[in-house]
Amino acid sequence: MHANANQQSTIERPAKRARDLRWRVVDIVVAAVIGVATGLLFLLWNNLGYAWFSAADALTPGLGGIAVGIWLIGGVLGGLIIRKPGAALFVELLAAVVSALVGNQWGIETLYSGIAQGLGAELVFALFAYRRFGLVPAILAGAAAGAAAWLLELFTSGNLQKSPEFLGLYFTTIVISGAVLAGVLGWIIVRALAATGALSRFAAGQDVTQRV
Repeated sequence: MHANANQQSTIERPAKRARDLRWRVVDIVVAAVIGVATGLLFLLWNNLGYAWFSAADALTPGLGGIAVGIWLIGGVLGGLIIRKPGAALFVELLAAVVSALVGNQWGIETLYSGIAQGLGAELVFALFAYRRFGLVPAILAGAAAGAAAWLLELFTSGNLQKSPEFLGLYFTTIVISGAVLAGVLGWIIVRALAATGALSRFAAGQDVTQRV
């Protein structure tokens, strides 16, 4: 009798299916749209952000990292919206491609940055097994993208030759900027988009509408 009850309970509560991490056509299309839109944002920030970066760095070398966060937002947006392996890298890299093709002051190095920053954000979502997409993972993804950018610039920008004081301050500011301008702002943007119904075909949109 007890065994039958357990069997019936198992039937009534089937095991939760694993989430499908395969990309759909709509995932590819929307990720591409996000990447292009983010690339256009980068074009604007290439002037505004670089001016802020230069002014802060002139004030205190290494402080310029505080302006970098917007250049890291693509990976956060891609990861939070698409929620599939490779989404953070795809969006950040595509945004970098758009920025480089239209024209900026860094040229081909923009692509290297897109790869590094996208991988940084991607790593965080992978560590959460692509199952958690709240504010904390968003902040960590933005911070990790900043750390990856800092690591890349040791070699591409010659920062490896600079003082420990500069490197320490630059690491701190770029990680904080990534956490806030990419992580927190990216999370806010996704929730705002979800509230409009624009993400209704994605878990990111369904999560918000289910709470309302």
